[in-house]
Amino acid sequence: MTQFINNAKTAAFLGLMFAFLLLIGSRFGTGGLTIAFLLGGMMNIIAYFCSDKIALSAMRAQQVDESTAPDLVTMVQRLANNANLPMPRVYICPQDAPNAFATGRNPSKAAVAVTHGALRLLSYEELEGVMAHELAHVKNRDTLISCVAATIAGVISYLGWIMLWFGGSDSRDGNPLLGLLLVIFGPIAAALIQMAISRSREFVADADAASIAGTPAGLISALQKLDAASQRIPLHDGRLETQNHMFIVQPFSGKSLGKLFSTHPPTAQRVAKLRDLG
Repeated sequence: MTQFINNAKTAAFLGLMFAFLLLIGSRFGTGGLTIAFLLGGMMNIIAYFCSDKIALSAMRAQQVDESTAPDLVTMVQRLANNANLPMPRVYICPQDAPNAFATGRNPSKAAVAVTHGALRLLSYEELEGVMAHELAHVKNRDTLISCVAATIAGVISYLGWIMLWFGGSDSRDGNPLLGLLLVIFGPIAAALIQMAISRSREFVADADAASIAGTPAGLISALQKLDAASQRIPLHDGRLETQNHMFIVQPFSGKSLGKLFSTHPPTAQRVAKLRDLG
């Protein structure tokens, strides 16, 4: 029931975000509305087919197999079997910042990645919990949902910027106050909706990870370690600032604008919910 509610919330949030996109596009007239629709569709097509390549390239991820990382690959294979998923590609990223993420448009095209920092920091059981969490995202198609949400939010922000500097084609006939409000609050609202989608999906992935791994204990301990370590070693990479949602913990803690704009629920809340699972 909880997963159904979260899926319904996600659908509603995505619909609201696309409505914002069309509303801002309409301020440029009929042509602007068409452009907004086409731009949103084009960006989502790019995200659908290329999001995994973009993310892995930005992280300088290197694919591993049984010969180069046998323990990690064997672990992921076993967890994928538990989750009734095809074996994803497995990557290791060179960053010292401890973190992990999943990407790919569907389970058959999925990849999971973990940083060197996480491999050094986490015990076997903790790493197992983290990999189970990432596989839960794959199983629930969160990698695609979050990418689409981030793409639409980016298009809305871009249109808002154009509107701010050049105005809309209907500015003389339309309501100028509405136009101003859309310019100021449209991108902010889109960002908040994107964050809400991401936070909602994290709780579901945590619960599913406990089921995949067979216990929430490893993930509980891993989340606490990763959260503390990310405060000391944030992931500094401007190419990934809009991709916070794909990591298991907030990777840019030092640059956060506060809980309102966080792509992840507070770690304490996640841990508390996991403990409730017994």
